[in-house]
Amino acid sequence: MIIKNITKNRTFAQDYKLCNTFFSKAKGLMFSRKKNFRNLIFVFDKEKKIGLHMWFVFFPIDVVLLDKDKRVVEIKGNLRPFRLFNSKNKAKYVLELYQDAIKKNSIELEDKIEF
Repeated sequence: MIIKNITKNRTFAQDYKLCNTFFSKAKGLMFSRKKNFRNLIFVFDKEKKIGLHMWFVFFPIDVVLLDKDKRVVEIKGNLRPFRLFNSKNKAKYVLELYQDAIKKNSIELEDKIEF
């Protein structure tokens, strides 16, 4: 199970956990440790503005929001612990990635992502 940037033909994650239930989305990365980090993909029923919290997440992450066609519509790098994030754009998918994933993999707006 990989996450790949189709636009740039680059795989940037070899593993992820799919969060598509209420409970898996509510828990997210809470109480996890950086050494046990897994990329998360949140799946919503429809495109909407997304609110995320970093309560009880003890390390920074990168966040990438995708529309229904899995195109990048918003990027938030280095989201710090105990912070809030509210998207400006509507998204159907949210990728919670390791810190600096956006920079290391040159992820940009309008890139097409596959998982």
